[in-house]
Amino acid sequence: MTADHPRVLALGEYRPSRSVPNSELPEALDTDDNWIRERTGIAARRIAGEDETVVSMAAAAAAKALATAGVDPADVDLVILASCSMPTPVPGGAARVGHLIGATTAGAFDINAACAGFCYGLSLAADAVRAGSARRVVVVGAEKLSDWTDWTDRRTAILFADGAGAAVVGGAAKPGIGPVVWGSDGRMAELIEIPVGGQLQMDGQAVFRWATTALAAVARKACASAGIPPEALAAVVPHQANLRIITSLARQIGAPDAVVADDIVESGNTSSASIPLALSRLVADGRVRSGEPALLLGFGAGLTWAGKVIEVP
Repeated sequence: MTADHPRVLALGEYRPSRSVPNSELPEALDTDDNWIRERTGIAARRIAGEDETVVSMAAAAAAKALATAGVDPADVDLVILASCSMPTPVPGGAARVGHLIGATTAGAFDINAACAGFCYGLSLAADAVRAGSARRVVVVGAEKLSDWTDWTDRRTAILFADGAGAAVVGGAAKPGIGPVVWGSDGRMAELIEIPVGGQLQMDGQAVFRWATTALAAVARKACASAGIPPEALAAVVPHQANLRIITSLARQIGAPDAVVADDIVESGNTSSASIPLALSRLVADGRVRSGEPALLLGFGAGLTWAGKVIEVP
């Protein structure tokens, strides 16, 4: 294979049909719609049914992305699944996703960088295309966080949700995926974790302080690496963690004319799925156009982060 310039060819998404508004959350949480909206910006979240799994949602999103791109699944060389909510560690889900979409002999592997997972996967896909080891790559962020949520814990039950978003990455005449700026800080790993035998736990205030003080610099560095000033961005698509975090980051980045993704309002926090879902929503609503520059910024458990500028497919 010959090296090529990587770019996102198309996006796909899967959102569970069940939408749970704040008013339908368990009474044991001792909260209400106003309290949740003021602190998180969330009005509702999608919760998967028993028959909807990380793998099935990932496959549905990937199939839509392939159809939009006009790519035959048999031509897919690699499938990357980013998820932190698989029910078991073995086997991974990527090979099963490949089987379900018809990419039956593609290379396949899972990654877990939590909420930064999709950006990590997109970077790996871009590197594979650039190096010539793959021509077409499917990258999916998929989560069923409701399986790991303690529905009596107000700190997490109001936030987390389910869904999947996918991208097809392939070669093109000019670059469409900028260099990644990524990193981690394992000293704060305990801020977001699922302890052995337990359920999802998070120190929300500490995560808020970290995200609103450390990540704008990552975003600006990603723009510099891509050779684009922040004010030229058409869209800012951060991980949909909390609307207050998103608003603060957008203000600090310095992109006053950019559309800021706010999918969290109706979708909740879907970890690795949140960035592709949010970008898909912007495209579907016509809020961004093909070829425009968009900043993607993932961050979360680990702690891990990754930022990059792409051209909207």
